Amino acid sequence: MNYEEIKKLMEDMEKSTLTAINIELPDGTKISMKKESQQEEIVVNNHTYELKPDTKENDVSKEPETKEETGNIIKSPMVGNFYIKASPSSEPYVEVGSLVEKGDTVCIIEAMKLMNEIESEFSGKITEIFVKDGEPVEYGSPLFRVE
Repeated sequence: MNYEEIKKLMEDMEKSTLTAINIELPDGTKISMKKESQQEEIVVNNHTYELKPDTKENDVSKEPETKEETGNIIKSPMVGNFYIKASPSSEPYVEVGSLVEKGDTVCIIEAMKLMNEIESEFSGKITEIFVKDGEPVEYGSPLFRVE
């Protein structure tokens, strides 16, 4: 099973109402996924990986939001470090208020010394940037709101 298939399986599990799934492939690979109160645990070949939700979103002490959230969210397609600029001395790809078209580069995520340009999945106006330059991001972390 390749990376893209595993990623797709994780996305499908996240969207479904299933709470657990066990898969055994013909090559002997075993995949087990279980959801417990927004925490996923994945077991591949007897190695357990725990996917923890973003603690910033689950902070109980935070005041409840009163405004209704609208727009589309551009999420991180991988784990890595988020960069809003191509280099420290260059201008940011986008800022709050920037207009973007589908396919425009909005940021870079560095993963294993590779710089991956992240393109907008939506056309519209950037209304919120959820991550600061240089911060680490996880797979599925919200990066931008586009309206």
